[in-house]
Amino acid sequence: MDTKKFNFPGRTCLNHLHGKRKIQYIWDYYKLPIVICLIFLYIISYTVHGHFSKKEIILYTDLVNVSASEQLTNELSHGFLNFLDANASKTALKLYTGLYLTDNPDNPNHEYTYASRIKIIASIDDEQLDIVLMNKEAFDTFSQNGYLYNIEELLQDIDSATMAELKPYIVTNTVILKDNADDMTLDNSLPYQAVTDELPMGLLISQKGLFRKAGFDDDVYLGVIKNSPRIDMVIEYIKYIYFRL
Repeated sequence: MDTKKFNFPGRTCLNHLHGKRKIQYIWDYYKLPIVICLIFLYIISYTVHGHFSKKEIILYTDLVNVSASEQLTNELSHGFLNFLDANASKTALKLYTGLYLTDNPDNPNHEYTYASRIKIIASIDDEQLDIVLMNKEAFDTFSQNGYLYNIEELLQDIDSATMAELKPYIVTNTVILKDNADDMTLDNSLPYQAVTDELPMGLLISQKGLFRKAGFDDDVYLGVIKNSPRIDMVIEYIKYIYFRL
C-alpha cells in the first residue's frame, strides 16, 4: 500500500511564510481562539492580582450630615492607619462621605436623602458600618431607630483614666423601645404611640481632639453601630479622635 504524508494546505502555506506575513497569517486564521485565550488569561490574572492585593478593611466609618475638609478626611482615614502603625498596602479604613439624612418632609433633596438611607441600612445589614460621625438630626434618627450601641456599655472595659476623660462627653438620646408603626400601616386612623427611654447613645466629639481642632460651629456626635463586629478597633478609633494631638 502506497502511503504518503499528507499536509494541510494551511500548514504548508505557513511553512513558507516568514516575519510579518507569518504573524498576519496566524492572526487571520486563528483570531477567534487567540482572542478567547487572551480574555481567559486576563480574567485569571485579574482574579489572582485582586486576591493578593486586596486590602483588609479594619473599620467602616460614615460622615452623615457633616462636611469635612480634605485635611480632616485624611486624618480620619489615613491618619488612623498611621496612628496604629498599620501597613497601608495591606489594610484600609473605609470612610463614606456625602451622606445626608433628614425627616423634614419639605426637604428638597428627598431622593438624595432616600438613597442615603438605603445605603446606610444596607451597610448595617452587611456589617459594613461601625462608626457614624453626624450632626444632631442624624444622631436622633440613628438613636431612635435602635441602631446605636449604648456607649457606656461599650466603654465599660476600658481603663479608668480613659473613661474619666471621655465621661463628660457622653450624650444621652431617645431610644424607641416599642411603637405601633406597623399597626399604623394597616390602619392610618390610629395615633402614633411609642415607649421610649433616654440612654447614653453617643459621644460629643466637636469639643475635643480632631474635631475641635477642625473648628466646627455645630455639635458633631459619634455613634457606634450596635451590630459592629469590630468593637476593639472602634475603641481604638475613639481614643484616636479624642486624644491625638
